Amino acid sequence: MAKIKTVYSCADCGGQTSKWQGQCPHCQAWNTLSESLIPDMPTQGRFQSWSDSTTQVLRLSEVQTAEMPRDPSGIDELDRVLGGGIVRGAVILIGGDPGIGKSTLLLQALSEMGLRRKVLYVSGEESPQQIALRATRLDVQTERVNLLAEIRLETILQMLKQERPDVAVIDSIQTLYTDQISSAPGSVSQVRECAAQLTRMAKQSGTTILLVGHVTKEGSLAGPRVLEHMVDTVLYFEGDSHSNYRMIRAIKNRFGAVNELGVFAMTERGLKGVSNPSAIFLSSYRDDVPGSCVMVTQEGSRPLLVEIQALVDDCHGLQPKRLTVGLEQNRLAMLLAVLHRHGGVACFDQDVFLNAVGGVKIIEPAADLAIILAMVSSLRNKPLPPKLVVFGEVGLAGEVRPVTRGQERLREAAKLGFTRAIVPTANRPRQPIEGLEIMTVDRLGQAVEYCRT
Repeated sequence: MAKIKTVYSCADCGGQTSKWQGQCPHCQAWNTLSESLIPDMPTQGRFQSWSDSTTQVLRLSEVQTAEMPRDPSGIDELDRVLGGGIVRGAVILIGGDPGIGKSTLLLQALSEMGLRRKVLYVSGEESPQQIALRATRLDVQTERVNLLAEIRLETILQMLKQERPDVAVIDSIQTLYTDQISSAPGSVSQVRECAAQLTRMAKQSGTTILLVGHVTKEGSLAGPRVLEHMVDTVLYFEGDSHSNYRMIRAIKNRFGAVNELGVFAMTERGLKGVSNPSAIFLSSYRDDVPGSCVMVTQEGSRPLLVEIQALVDDCHGLQPKRLTVGLEQNRLAMLLAVLHRHGGVACFDQDVFLNAVGGVKIIEPAADLAIILAMVSSLRNKPLPPKLVVFGEVGLAGEVRPVTRGQERLREAAKLGFTRAIVPTANRPRQPIEGLEIMTVDRLGQAVEYCRT
């Protein structure tokens, strides 16, 4: 009989220690070690390679390659994020807040793919009756969608070998357990081992597996960080619970580009793809309001127009407040210092609040110039010129630096009816864009001075 030993696993990196510590010795994270029981099994025969070829050294130039075919999921926005479709044998991890629509999206995708391929839905959180009620509400075709309600990994692997589906959904990875580990489902060791065996199964059989993952309070995927390294693609489902719009973003993709964005609208019939998300983010935009500025952000291959709102008000406390929603907090402090030094506008005694309208998160520095002009407009209580769009990165020396795909951003703005643009000089288009007056700037002071007129 195998001995049972106690180990402490880190929830961030998955590292293990023999005794509990306040700080993980592997990644130096605090209060992340949790106790788990693991049978002391012999390692011989426990681990297997997913490769069927004999172990040998190959020259990279001799390896034969072929274009990986992609199968459409039936949902255009999901295919955009995946890079064109689903690859055979890929393992995809989808994370998001509870109730945001992960199970709804996957059920809709399986109903579409079930018309052409063999699919299997494995549920560890909901009963078959609950899934059937959701399918009835969504009005999707479920005649060819197979369903399995099980949380034991060995049973799931046996059914995958028996049914040999083309696509399988595991909802969710945190509910599975394997008999080889005695800890509770959802623990670090269980999640890691179950994901490793499912990945090995996908590579051997060619079945595409979609894993649903829980998220922590901070919004990151729960479980060991090594889980994201095991899979081929990591998708995050984002969105405001008070809004009808959801966004799915690729953080990692071995078969396509990352940072692609898919936009969905939550309706009574499930999630519907949005072909023109810029119109949604600007649906309530008014160009006669102080503190409002429109920028063009680039999400993968898609340019999006987003409204940046700023509120600059007198500070009534000892310490001015600096709050952001959808934008980087630390970058705001840097931009305020640059605005004071090179723009001649001081906000050291003002509360500053920033918001990216629509629930979108902007992480690229192309929003710098729009943020600064929105703050200047709010401080002076004077609206910016009408039909104005802005983008550009601002450096510490006050220079306005170019951004990628400037012409695509300008064309998107002109298509939505904007007539003026302030862009870096290096992003000036070689040929004029019809209906769009473009002003180029090299220094921050030029942009601030332009908004005074």
